Amino acid sequence: MYFAALLARTEDGWEASDLELDDVESLSDLIDLARSAAVDDDTVVALIEQEDAWFGVIRVDGEEDPRYFVSNASVAGRSSYGSMLTKELLGTDEEDDDLDELNLDGTEDGEDEPVTAYADEDDGADDEPRSGSEPLPAGPLGDPRLLSDLGVGHKELLTLDGDALTEIADALGATDVLEAVR
Repeated sequence: MYFAALLARTEDGWEASDLELDDVESLSDLIDLARSAAVDDDTVVALIEQEDAWFGVIRVDGEEDPRYFVSNASVAGRSSYGSMLTKELLGTDEEDDDLDELNLDGTEDGEDEPVTAYADEDDGADDEPRSGSEPLPAGPLGDPRLLSDLGVGHKELLTLDGDALTEIADALGATDVLEAVR
């Protein structure tokens, strides 16, 4: 089971809306929904989680390129919406690959795909994508700094688990509006 919401920043704070994933067939659809929720081209944060197994954050700022983060690539890669995000992060998302062809009950077992896990700049890890059929890493993927200017530091985002969306909303000052759409 998935939960998804959009948080749109306004001059009065954050506004939340429930994100109907039934209407989302591709990552482009999700980005379009986020942009349509924006007030004066301000920041919109899309939050997706699957039963506390993984969460994803998509940040859209006006017409700039969206930024993405997935908490656990190996788990997310086995779900429809998580796979959509991991493919985008890896640059393997194809235009004709949409969700119409998938069973979207949240229990899908996708094939392992090459992955680049987030590596902190100080750990000396190679940031090149993995190749071959190596298993997806059980770790984060994407830009952990996408919410840093909004109060969620990258180290905090990397360590979130359980009810991560509530913790993100707390840091953004959007707890009440997020809980109103849950």
